[in-house]
Amino acid sequence: MVVSENFGRAIALIDAANGEDPNRESWQGREWPKELLYSQRMSEWLERLAPDADEAVRLAARAQHIRRWMVPRDSYPKTREGYLRWRTGLYEFHAETAGALLAQAGYGEETVERVGRMLRKRGLKREADTQLIEDVACLVFLEHYFGGFAPGHDEAKVVDIVRKTWKKMSDTARQAALGLNLSDDVRRLVALALAEA
Repeated sequence: MVVSENFGRAIALIDAANGEDPNRESWQGREWPKELLYSQRMSEWLERLAPDADEAVRLAARAQHIRRWMVPRDSYPKTREGYLRWRTGLYEFHAETAGALLAQAGYGEETVERVGRMLRKRGLKREADTQLIEDVACLVFLEHYFGGFAPGHDEAKVVDIVRKTWKKMSDTARQAALGLNLSDDVRRLVALALAEA
């Protein structure tokens, strides 16, 4: 796919912003800024799921968690309502942060608005672009983060998280998820969640 000069500038700005993440994650023998690694995993999964995705969708995937560490979970009450407010606040923060960088890279209002809709989760299950970004995020979670998350939490809670994740996904993403190379323990939890769905 041919991309614009704006696209290259925007990706560089997004990567530079995520490269400032003080949190680190080890992957394939290298230490990464956590959100930089996450953003690259988003781009990789998007390429696998929708190789013909246009620039706006590619930008939204790369900016999905932009500067996420700046809005920590503990800045909101440790309640269900607090969690939901945190998530909603993150969507807005990501959209605004990405929008500023896209404008800096030379994109106009139309692209900034479109990427913002995807990052705000507007039109989930109704708008193909927003659903695609959600699918990619769910697949990244299941492939790279769920296995590390599950052991430290109550099994019933973990199964419920998988069930909720599954409900957010399109049929295409669900098929991709079933093909993931998961550990036996994780595969068992996924099977439990799907049996109860």
